[in-house]
Amino acid sequence: MDVIRLLFAILLPPVGVFLQVGIGLHFWVNILLTLLGYIPGIVHAVWIIARR
Repeated sequence: MDVIRLLFAILLPPVGVFLQVGIGLHFWVNILLTLLGYIPGIVHAVWIIARR
């Protein structure tokens, strides 16, 4: 399942975070980071998925 989450984290970072933690603080932070720049959103999503 982590492979699918990582794939979503690269293609659509908020979806990868949503699959890992649901709608919460990390989800909204990731949406903000993705809107500010796609790469920071990817880095944050991969970090969240790898941390758990």
